Amino acid sequence: MSKHTTHGFHCLKGKSNHDMEDYVVSDFKKKDDSELGLFAIFDGHLGHDVAKYLQSHLFDNILKQHDFWTNMEDAIRRAYRSTDAEILDKAKVLGRGGSTAVTAILINSQKLVVGNVGDSRAVMCKNGVAEQLSVDHEPSTEKRLIESRGGFVSNLPGDVPRVDGQLAVARAFGDKSLKLHLSSDPDVKVVTIDDDTEFIILASDGIWKVMSNQEAVDAIKNIKDAQSAAKHLIEAAVSKKSKDDISCIVVRFR
Repeated sequence: MSKHTTHGFHCLKGKSNHDMEDYVVSDFKKKDDSELGLFAIFDGHLGHDVAKYLQSHLFDNILKQHDFWTNMEDAIRRAYRSTDAEILDKAKVLGRGGSTAVTAILINSQKLVVGNVGDSRAVMCKNGVAEQLSVDHEPSTEKRLIESRGGFVSNLPGDVPRVDGQLAVARAFGDKSLKLHLSSDPDVKVVTIDDDTEFIILASDGIWKVMSNQEAVDAIKNIKDAQSAAKHLIEAAVSKKSKDDISCIVVRFR
């Protein structure tokens, strides 16, 4: 692990009466003489089995793509799609639920490649300023895509927009019953880690429902220990009445 890069994570079960449905990867590994940081949040819904499957399989599927080094963005998109196909094939075992994903691959602490489906988010802090690296896939913003696939977006009073009246995210792994209308194609972004990059946050939507990107960055910018920072950010979200399962990873660069 690069001597300048530290990472830590924290998870908290929400107020719901079901089991924790978030799964996390926060790890470094060597591949072809390079050092890779592998970071991910998988926020499951209607059960935890799809999120757990992603924790075990998604990065392996990305890393074994033949063009991982030469065309990383395409490799990640292809691996997201093929992993979703595996999950749909295994629906009898994994159940009818699904999961969001945000993945970040850090290469030699110099380059970061972020992919996501759903509303788990990656945010970078650069010179104290928050920059969102992922894209929130919400039914209201993806309405035309969903309708072009034969689905609809409900918008009932007192509720959030939902795909086919059911799911509050517009892209996800799994969800076999909605899959005709639900994409698992990720948005992918590549950024350079330079001397001004202080840290990145990966977190499930339990943070982002109650805090802006800048509020999250401000809450932890003076906490040097990455794991303490992740724990503090979750506590800040809970103090703002977040009731969801929350998972958070912080990766610090200096």
